[in-house]
Amino acid sequence: QVQLVESGGGLVQAGGSLRLSCTASGRTSSSYAMGWFRQAPGKEREFVAAISRNSGSTYYGDSVKGRVTISRDNAKNTVYLQMNSLKPEETAVYYCNAGGLYYSDRHSPGSYWGLGTQVTVSS
Repeated sequence: QVQLVESGGGLVQAGGSLRLSCTASGRTSSSYAMGWFRQAPGKEREFVAAISRNSGSTYYGDSVKGRVTISRDNAKNTVYLQMNSLKPEETAVYYCNAGGLYYSDRHSPGSYWGLGTQVTVSS
């Protein structure tokens, strides 16, 4: 069992940057691949990024490639999502996930979710 808590969301102007954090408690996050997903009102959940247990592999959604970087610090049980050049259409609740399966062409979230952090990008 693992509990996930996201932080770092907020209001930012278009073109700005935010760094989200996800801290795990319970079973250490180093046991899991970690991912970020987002969901905007009225839209389906969207894969953003994922990272393997030892940071050896990272995966990104097509819409964020080149602007987003996922990283992790297993000593701190924390995963980060650095987002640059944010766009208004990226306004959403961003969720951290643990235990998923990630490949270059498909992404399946695991069973563990945080409550999410709101990101609002103003135009």
